[in-house]
Amino acid sequence: MGIETFGEALRRLRQHAGLSVREVARRSACGKSYVSDLELGRRCAPSLPVVQALDKAVGADGELVALVGLVAKITNVAYAADFVALEGDGGEVRRREFVGLTGASLFDAVLGASDDRGRAGGAIETLAGVLVDHSQSTDGPVDLPSLACAVGTAKRNYQACRYSQVISGLPRLVRDLRTACAVLDGDAQLQAHALAAETHHVAASVLLKQDDKGLAWLAADRSIQAAQASQSPLMLGSSIRIITHALMDGGHHRTATDTARGAAQRMDAALTDPSVDDLSVYGSLLLRGAIAAAHSGERHTIAELLDEATDAGTRLGYDGNHMWTAFGPNNILCHRVNIAVRLGDVGAAIKYARQVEIDKLPVNERKATLLLDTSRAFLLRGQHEKALHILRAASDLAPEEISGRPAPLRLVRDIQATAPPSLRREAREYAASLGVNT
Repeated sequence: MGIETFGEALRRLRQHAGLSVREVARRSACGKSYVSDLELGRRCAPSLPVVQALDKAVGADGELVALVGLVAKITNVAYAADFVALEGDGGEVRRREFVGLTGASLFDAVLGASDDRGRAGGAIETLAGVLVDHSQSTDGPVDLPSLACAVGTAKRNYQACRYSQVISGLPRLVRDLRTACAVLDGDAQLQAHALAAETHHVAASVLLKQDDKGLAWLAADRSIQAAQASQSPLMLGSSIRIITHALMDGGHHRTATDTARGAAQRMDAALTDPSVDDLSVYGSLLLRGAIAAAHSGERHTIAELLDEATDAGTRLGYDGNHMWTAFGPNNILCHRVNIAVRLGDVGAAIKYARQVEIDKLPVNERKATLLLDTSRAFLLRGQHEKALHILRAASDLAPEEISGRPAPLRLVRDIQATAPPSLRREAREYAASLGVNT
């Protein structure tokens, strides 16, 4: 006898539990038609988070998870082959990893309690209070190695798109680093200032993700001040990246372009034998300037900055994460995708997206951004099915990148509003799972 399929196992377990298809769909936050299609073998087995939700819904005690055998893949992106094949020569969309992803069940499986989104607002309010408060912590002596470890954790959580964890940990970290900068001296104080620059950088980044422009600008300014106090040109260049991002988000695109380009030129002039950190910060500044120029439609400037960044990426030779930049050849291609979408060159965006070796991108935040940009490109091209499937892939990879950010939710709404009749129900169910209303 052959191995039981996922659909057969799901149907057997559902019937054994005495549940209807409708009830399983309700418990797992999946669409009724989707659950039915799974049982009938019309859909491939879904991603692990959805399998976990279905397993729980039918009381399978891990049987469905074991059957699918996807546990080892939860922290890796298995989309690379399908992603490259999306724009095939007239072929159908390859769906193996793009189908069957539903929002609410996915978030419950990956993030735990579904009220994380509700807590985010309160955590940001706490962070706001700390950013404007200048008092010092009196909890004990300064432990600089522990603070450095905490900053690294915040950076890693941000790059893994665990934004709720980042926000909840920042208030204490900001306060403790403020104390460290005040009470330490010598090289230890310079290191504390550098850590404060990194911390305020990540604070500004996550606040920009939340469209909190005013508070993000305050955090970005604090990052620059701390970087200057650290007396590190490299740290200053890194902090200028977030200032440029804040300027862009405020609509100051020409100033952002000039700021990024000027900082990159100063770095280039000062470097005779650049390290991997130098190349990464330098290249990232050029990329940030190119994105800003795209907002103004300055194609000559875009081409110039991208060419210089490509040269830096070639000199580096690989996609690393030096100075938390995720800079490298594939990251440059990701920026080309983003810029092409901004300029309305959707054909070019899809062409560049096909060239990206997504598994070589070192951080999930960059992978998710690439998938979102590619989804937008397909939507602009009128290929709603591909747009929706890639968006779901981004959800699977980085749930908080979709569920907790206004911009991706607007993309979900746009897909739902303009989907053709054949896709409308699927788009509506997915949007509803995220709490998105037209």
